[in-house]
Amino acid sequence: MPIFMDRHDVPGITAEHIYEVHQADRRVQHKFGCKTLTYWFDEESGLAFCLIDAPESRAVIEMHKEAHGAVPHQIIEVETNLVQAFLGRITYPKPPEHSTERDLYINESAIRTIIYIDFKNVEIPLSIFGEDLSVKGLNNYHEIVHQTMNQHGCRKIKDADNGYIASFVTESDAINCAKEILDNFNKYNFGNPGKEIYAAIGISLGAPVTENNEFFGETIQQAKRLSYIAGNGQIFISSSVNSINIKSNFIKTLKPDEEKFLNQLMDVTESFWQQPKLSVNDFCKKIGLSKSQLYRKTISLTGSSPNEFIRNFRLKKALKLIEHHNGNISEIAFETGFNSPSYFTQCFHKKFGILPSKYRSSVS
Repeated sequence: MPIFMDRHDVPGITAEHIYEVHQADRRVQHKFGCKTLTYWFDEESGLAFCLIDAPESRAVIEMHKEAHGAVPHQIIEVETNLVQAFLGRITYPKPPEHSTERDLYINESAIRTIIYIDFKNVEIPLSIFGEDLSVKGLNNYHEIVHQTMNQHGCRKIKDADNGYIASFVTESDAINCAKEILDNFNKYNFGNPGKEIYAAIGISLGAPVTENNEFFGETIQQAKRLSYIAGNGQIFISSSVNSINIKSNFIKTLKPDEEKFLNQLMDVTESFWQQPKLSVNDFCKKIGLSKSQLYRKTISLTGSSPNEFIRNFRLKKALKLIEHHNGNISEIAFETGFNSPSYFTQCFHKKFGILPSKYRSSVS
């Protein structure tokens, strides 16, 4: 059967009350074909998350309604391996020996700080240019990431887009781990001139179930967006993360208005990047800014003009399409929003240092 996680927003409720509610679920769960696996709740946030084996989401809702009437605010299907990776368990915490009923009350937050590590200059495998040792170098970087994360006791999940995701219980652990990863990268680069591989890191904080409808989807998306706009060797931190005492030239904590603009910029880009006629005027209308405001904010946050930003976004999409052999070069040019194959080829060569046709041959 599928596994579901639901969310209850219950501010002011105690851990003891949530324990009693959960016991009520267990008494009636068999009527609906459900099995409660575990839950998370902390009194400070007033957020409860239940993990339930059930035939469908409706069964979870009906079980809650009969047991205590507290219908969840949100419910999504999840994978147990991801729950284990991000939250550390999929069963009840083991109570201490000689425990009392009070020891069984769960007061443990499911809020996590997520870091997203994006390798910045590995879009084109360096071996294509004759750097045969680059693969070994990249493997060394992966090893650096693994070792550093293990030392900080975090839970890591490899992502599909040349990066890593890691989950931390505390914000300080996430920030310290991110700083140490970049420090270790710098040490490695110093000893391997000509074969440097740089990374950028985004850090965000959030709950496992939100309106996004994906497990930690909103938090992962935000961390990924932050790493996307961060430069080589930089850490960009969400305004949701407590990083008041950080003072560093390579760490930037976004202000709420900057983060709002980033999400507006990325929402428009991700929705309309395939449309060749997408223009600066379109961004201005959809975001509600003048041209001068849009240029100033985009350059300040990303280091690129709006036109450069959308062009680079399209080129990275084109790179993935070429790698997966999704169409010929002309088809990919038009699919990614370029007006002509020749202009696409020119931009691709300028960005990556290789013709798209040659890159296609190298990965076929």
